[in-house]
Amino acid sequence: MEKEKVTNHNQMKDDEKIKDKENSNQEINNDKETKELSSDDKIKDLEDKLARSYAEMENQRRRYEKEKDDAFEYGGFSFARESLNLIDNLERSRTSLENDEILKNTDALKKIREHLDIIHKDMLSILKKNNIEPIKSINEKLDPNLHQAMMEVEDDQKEPGTIVQEIQKGFMMKDRLLRPSLVCVSKKIEKIKEKNKKTDEIQQNKDKN
Repeated sequence: MEKEKVTNHNQMKDDEKIKDKENSNQEINNDKETKELSSDDKIKDLEDKLARSYAEMENQRRRYEKEKDDAFEYGGFSFARESLNLIDNLERSRTSLENDEILKNTDALKKIREHLDIIHKDMLSILKKNNIEPIKSINEKLDPNLHQAMMEVEDDQKEPGTIVQEIQKGFMMKDRLLRPSLVCVSKKIEKIKEKNKKTDEIQQNKDKN
């Protein structure tokens, strides 16, 4: 009887050992799975970081390419804008000479004007070779992207917003605005003035009669 008890006790111990071993193995397997999952997550994280880094490098490369192209295409932008002052001064000089009472209708003024015209054409030609051209203004509709309205002039012969005078010529450098044209635009004659004008005409006719 005692022998059977000992046997049963040993059997229980063996069963417990087997269970402990199974539990231990299960824990080891769980640890392995956890480690494997953790490794997968790390790989995914690294892949995301690599993808973001690559995208950043691509954006930087594109920015660099654009800056390089802009530098090549528009490198002389500031110089070109400053050079326009020469044309302005030339046109002002011509206007000043033409308004000089002493020089008016003289051969001297005619020769000076011819020389100034040659210089003006040469300057515009040089600008054109460098892709800098004047903006069309007179009789064009006002375009805020190209023109800057300085004043309005009453004119019923033209549609409101039509450019009737150019104060300063504007220029484009390829597809980029170098400077806007300063212009005067037409507007309708005010109705009050028209009414007053008609009243004055009626009064004048009455006075005549």
